Amino acid sequence: APGVFQLASLLVELDASDEASRILCADALYQMGWVEEAHKLLLVALSKNPQRSPILARLALLQLKKGFLYDGNQLLKKVIKTGDTSCLLPIMDIFKDEDRKLMQTHCHFRALSLLTNKQEDAG
Repeated sequence: APGVFQLASLLVELDASDEASRILCADALYQMGWVEEAHKLLLVALSKNPQRSPILARLALLQLKKGFLYDGNQLLKKVIKTGDTSCLLPIMDIFKDEDRKLMQTHCHFRALSLLTNKQEDAG
């Protein structure tokens, strides 16, 4: 991760508008345990492109990791509204095991909650 971070940082310096390098840099920071720095970098990337699913999904995980369930849910809703959920599966490979389980469990229970509420409303 440190080598990836150095390379991605260099790429960002060469082209500050390169979103892929920013995301790669944030992923490396996350892998090294520098979650706050990754979060800040993702917020900068989001400010330049507010509807980018890969950024929103990464931010959702970081919010869930911090215990901010409402914020995490809002970001996941935005990912779904963009219609581009294809980023979720590759991102799961980047997440650490405990964070992958957190995201899967959260999404599973949230989906069950939504289904239960819809069934109660219909009944």
